[in-house]
Amino acid sequence: MTAIDRDSQNPFVRYRQLLDSFDRARSAGWSDRDFVALVERLNESVRAVDGVGFTVTPLDRHPETAAAIELATGDLWLKDDTHNVGGSHKARHLFGVMLHDALHARGSESELAIASCGNAALAAAVVARAEERPLRVFIPTWAEARVVERLEQLGARIEVCERRDGEQGDPTYLRFLEAIERGAEPFSVQSTVTPTTIDGGRTLGWEVAEQLGERGVTGRLRVVVQIGGGAMASAVAAGIGDGVDHGWLDVEPVYHPVQTQACAPLVRAWNLLLASAGIAEGSAHDRALKAASMGCEPLIAAAREEPDRFMFPWDPVGESAASGILDDVTYDWLGVLDPVLRSAGFPVTVSEAQVLRAHEVVNDVARIEASATGSAGLAGLLERDLHAEIDPGDHVLALVTGIER
Repeated sequence: MTAIDRDSQNPFVRYRQLLDSFDRARSAGWSDRDFVALVERLNESVRAVDGVGFTVTPLDRHPETAAAIELATGDLWLKDDTHNVGGSHKARHLFGVMLHDALHARGSESELAIASCGNAALAAAVVARAEERPLRVFIPTWAEARVVERLEQLGARIEVCERRDGEQGDPTYLRFLEAIERGAEPFSVQSTVTPTTIDGGRTLGWEVAEQLGERGVTGRLRVVVQIGGGAMASAVAAGIGDGVDHGWLDVEPVYHPVQTQACAPLVRAWNLLLASAGIAEGSAHDRALKAASMGCEPLIAAAREEPDRFMFPWDPVGESAASGILDDVTYDWLGVLDPVLRSAGFPVTVSEAQVLRAHEVVNDVARIEASATGSAGLAGLLERDLHAEIDPGDHVLALVTGIER
């Protein structure tokens, strides 16, 4: 069993033996003490900027919340990451990226770049400021004034991106790609352009695996997770899978990504992919079981061979209180699709009324001050098809990420 450093509450120290950056440091001749010293130095720099450093965040059972949304099971667990660095899980990803950068090129002066409307930009600005790295942030015209103000306080260089005539896709992401072509270093929560971003994101899954394992949770675990670009979902699935492999947790996870009716490119891609294999009829649950029974490898291979056939920009993108998950493309969709297919899970699309109801319940019943984006995973449990599939013996996990600002 891979060791957990139970003397530390910093997830980047606690689970360091599972980090790719740790393997890289050890291969380069670093001692364990050297790596821990790097993490602690960076973490103290982050604390000086944001007022808090990285720590294991709470995971609690919420039977009252389960009752409020009329789940068949009262075994609903909420992972509260709203008081993490930057107010969301995004800083986990970017701190992990910075660890890799620190190993690769200490003192680099190249400009970092990110496209984001909120939490990812704030997380990037905190971590970049901690390392005194220049950061350019590409934001939409509708970014919240409070977010823009905080980015300015943190010294980020802001570019507001309007759509150009005839342009398809997210203009902030397109300007971000142009900046990379000019020499900027991608500092993103999308693994398609920043592969190391998954490394730190897995700490969230490792925490879940350890915490549920300590509480004796076994059997079927349904995981509902809000999906924008998809990095959190793919990282958490990988982290929980590691926990199962290493014996921390004895569950059969089933994954249910959640998107809104305003923008659901992953749900569309899943439907198109199954239809391409002749699985077009029946409920989402029935189609997921049929896909699993046929074997997922051909579907996964088809998705990898012709990604543009299944994943392409959602147009037009509507409006939602959960604005942080309105990515017109689920960039890390292959990393999400794999665990969904293998677990016979299925994605769900939720209405705006369900998004607002989940936000209300999380704040008023669970007493977690989360944004509508941060609580949108719980909205998936209100969706009819998934709600009907929850059995009394199921364990259910929702990730609450993103503080109410």
